[in-house]
Parts: sequence; C-alpha cells; structure tokens
Amino acid sequence: MNDSTAIVITGISMFLAGLMMFYAVDTNVDDGLVLKHAGTFVGLAGIGVIMAGILLALMGKRVPISE
Repeated sequence: MNDSTAIVITGISMFLAGLMMFYAVDTNVDDGLVLKHAGTFVGLAGIGVIMAGILLALMGKRVPISE
C-alpha cells in the first residue's frame, strides 16, 4: 500500500467519524451542540484529507514520455 492509499483511507475514516459525531447527538443538550460542531469540523477535515490523498496519487503516477 502506498502513501496516497493510506491517506485516503485515513480521510474516509475521519469523514465517517464526523458523520457519527454529527448525527448521533441529541441537540437538546448544550454539550451535544459542541460535539455536533466537532463532527462538522472532523467531517470537513476528512474530505480535505481525502482530496490530498487523491492529488498525491495523481501526482505520483508515471507518465511515459513519447517523442
């Protein structure tokens, strides 16, 4: 497994953790609102990590030079 695959897997797990934090919280409690905001942050950061992994995979591809 190369580095970009590991980064994409990490991003997917961050995104899923953010979804669980966002939707598994009762918003009637004040502490739940903080966890909901944290879920939003973790989910969006996970999307960014996924994009970084995809860009690393695309930049690491070897393109044959044809003359």
